[in-house]
Amino acid sequence: MIATLHIQVGLRNNISYLKTVYNTPPFKVADITEDKFSNPLKLMVMSASPGILDGDEYAVTIDIDKDCALQLHTQSYQRLFHMKKTASQQTVIHLKEGASFCYIPHPTVPHELSSFSIKTDIYLEKNCSLLYGEILTAGRNTNSEVFTFTKYHTITNVYIENRLVVKENLLMQPALVNMQAIGQLEGFTHQASLIYLNEQVNIKSMYETLVELTAVQKDFFTDDVVTGISVIPGNGLIVRLMGYKAEQLFNCLKLLAGYLPQTASCKTMAYAI
Repeated sequence: MIATLHIQVGLRNNISYLKTVYNTPPFKVADITEDKFSNPLKLMVMSASPGILDGDEYAVTIDIDKDCALQLHTQSYQRLFHMKKTASQQTVIHLKEGASFCYIPHPTVPHELSSFSIKTDIYLEKNCSLLYGEILTAGRNTNSEVFTFTKYHTITNVYIENRLVVKENLLMQPALVNMQAIGQLEGFTHQASLIYLNEQVNIKSMYETLVELTAVQKDFFTDDVVTGISVIPGNGLIVRLMGYKAEQLFNCLKLLAGYLPQTASCKTMAYAI
């Protein structure tokens, strides 16, 4: 299936709103904003499909106008089904000056013999804020499908004023590389990452806040979760987590997002946990 989704967010009376949306099946978009008189705009991307199927090609474009704030939600876990060939997705996101974007999706679950590639390009103008997460599981553990997928490949490029500041390239092919080996996941089955960029904050202070948070919030960051936090170019941070439970890592990312400041028009992107 070839499918397209295009979302444009505009500003009216200093409030972000869904300016235009174009979608073909299986995509649907719902406005789930509780308070219509404050930022951010909260949208949920839904799908009439049970997951990504063999031969699927998705094209997603998101345009966020100046000083707008968008928090994008997913409906449920993203399942990658058994495939004879492969499936793919191309995503392009544009943030105009002073815009904010937060995306922490549900975990991805690759089924046996699934093959999926996704390329994401994110373009930020000056004084923007970005929170962008990803969570990947080893497969359907209860079905004894642990690293039985064929390939999972994701490339994420982030540009600030057309200058590349972040490039993430994750390629997993369990048949070729032992995912449990030293230098790989080393026994862990789930991994997550969170990219944070904001030119207007003291990034050293944000780093110290997250380090302290992961140390004291033991209900979330239990002993079987390993956390790493690094400062990255563009006045940002990247957080990496490894663990054994998808929902736990999902809640960890949502907790961290609530402590990271956004732009003047949208102070935080706090999630319900």
